[in-house]
Amino acid sequence: MRSTTSHHTERLRRPSGIRSLTLGRTRVTYVPDGAVRLTPRGWLPDSTDAWWAAHPEYLDDSGHLVAGIGSLLVESGDRALLIDAGFGPRSAPAEPGNAYGAIHGGALLDNLARLGRPPGTIEAVAFTHLHIDHLGWAGHPAPGGDRPAFSGAELLVTEPEWSGRHLLAAHGTSAEALAALEPRVRTVTDGQEVFPGVRVRYMPGHTPGHTGYVIESGGRRLIAFGDALHSPVQTARPQWSAAPDHDPALSARFRHRLVAELQEPGTIGFGNHFADVVFGHVRPGADGPVWHPVDA
Repeated sequence: MRSTTSHHTERLRRPSGIRSLTLGRTRVTYVPDGAVRLTPRGWLPDSTDAWWAAHPEYLDDSGHLVAGIGSLLVESGDRALLIDAGFGPRSAPAEPGNAYGAIHGGALLDNLARLGRPPGTIEAVAFTHLHIDHLGWAGHPAPGGDRPAFSGAELLVTEPEWSGRHLLAAHGTSAEALAALEPRVRTVTDGQEVFPGVRVRYMPGHTPGHTGYVIESGGRRLIAFGDALHSPVQTARPQWSAAPDHDPALSARFRHRLVAELQEPGTIGFGNHFADVVFGHVRPGADGPVWHPVDA
């Protein structure tokens, strides 16, 4: 029999499949769209070769951090909300000098179909931020058509993110892509309830208006924190900001608060890019706080 440690290591080195949790009357499901492999020192510039050498469990056989790309489906009764919209049906090869390796998407709609949730049943897509690996299918036509996959859904964006959208061109989010979304965008504010039991939680730093979403039901709380954390590594090293963070110092401050909150009783985190450990809680460890997967 494989040890628990060995199994956990395997999960850190592969992208997640569909995974679900139940919070009272609310069901949350990670819906994969694709994956990307990140260069550890390129993505986390303050990290060191010595640290990675001491923690090889986080890296795959090619020496990369494995990051999934997908969405969080939130279901309450017959209603459904999607948090983020994946990367969309495209791919890009690794390029020398980039902090990320090969990236691909395209599986989101097929995985939603497996869950019995075609795009027309999604009432809103709530974005954590407007980077291209989170906008994905919101701007892409569904296969066989010419309308966006979630054409019947409102697109929820925080007011600071929408006001600062011109700053995102450096990260690949084109003005044309944003203009296509604009007719369906509704801006939201900190603390606002956007779906039963789902509230906006500002977590700026990665982008000007980056946000998380706090989901509460049945005495349990889940924090979908978007790209405030990119890897379980950062729970032990919240001072390590990611290379694309708009304001690294601000993101680090909010990350310290987030890691502390994820240690509170009854609190679960959701990390979109957290390999095959997307749901988890944080507990004290010998080398700092540690991410522990939660599977039920």
